[in-house]
Amino acid sequence: MFGLKFIRYWWVAAILVLLALGIGLASRTEPTKLAAGPALSAGAAAAAPARRETRATLDPARFVGKAALAHQVAREIPDVLDQLYCYCECDKHTGHKSLLSCFTDGHAAT
Repeated sequence: MFGLKFIRYWWVAAILVLLALGIGLASRTEPTKLAAGPALSAGAAAAAPARRETRATLDPARFVGKAALAHQVAREIPDVLDQLYCYCECDKHTGHKSLLSCFTDGHAAT
């Protein structure tokens, strides 16, 4: 009923599936490896550059929905956002220093 072509293509499909699974498993990272231990966090803190944006972020209670959530996250991780470039080019138009600047004057909510 099934010819030689079917068997040949079935093996090709099986090999492709196994390769995809192998690549997927190889690219997975364990969550425990990503968690920063005491030695890593101390070294990372020493290597972190000085913050460019020194103004405080706006109170998340002033906003609703996703804007409130974004301002809460900005308040929790300001050092991370200060290292990121804002792609709306507000550094050229409004004098922002980093993505964190957008959360200090309400620009992020617009």
